[in-house]
Amino acid sequence: MTSAEWAEVDSYLVEQLVRDPETAAVLTENEKAGLPAIDVSAPQGKFLYLLARSAGVRRVLEVGTLGGYSTVWLARAVGKAGQVLTLEYEPKHAEVARRNLDSAGVGDRVEIRVGAALDSLPVLAEENPEPFDLVFLDADKVNNPNYVRWALRLTRPGSVIIVDNVVREGGLADASSTDPAIRGSREVVELLSAEPRLDATVLQTVGSKGWDGFAYALVLD
Repeated sequence: MTSAEWAEVDSYLVEQLVRDPETAAVLTENEKAGLPAIDVSAPQGKFLYLLARSAGVRRVLEVGTLGGYSTVWLARAVGKAGQVLTLEYEPKHAEVARRNLDSAGVGDRVEIRVGAALDSLPVLAEENPEPFDLVFLDADKVNNPNYVRWALRLTRPGSVIIVDNVVREGGLADASSTDPAIRGSREVVELLSAEPRLDATVLQTVGSKGWDGFAYALVLD
């Protein structure tokens, strides 16, 4: 199959199973604001929502807000009593995300912290917060191994850590690659393999976003 066919299937799935004007409006606002179109796809956003709901997730940590598309899905999933804490490097992106979250009616359950995640995460850890049930990592790929290490400090046994965009159009299998994102993804997979506190797998995906995939890790006792 071609990438056009993958996108056609995604369109059909969105029409049949997503059909969500509010999250679609987020993507429209992101485009108007000139944000890069690197959000998760609509079926992937719905997957995050269903995963969080089925697991009874109430506290989410997200690294990489962009315009808040995945954040809206996650905030819906945690419900009115839940909380999403999301970290975003770019102030402009955070401003767009705040507007989108408020427009979607979930702004009261989302905190956005602006700045480099590797600066924000130590501060967060010092606050000794209640453990997060789900961590979604979708920021710069080079630092994903560091984000996973911080996620382990901020979760509990039974929590889930998801690392997006690790397959890199198959680049993950290229041990000789000099691409920093691919090298970061390989380091993540090797970390997940070696870390005794995690049990993990990677699922490849195709669709409107091309060929990629995500790592899914369970925090163990």
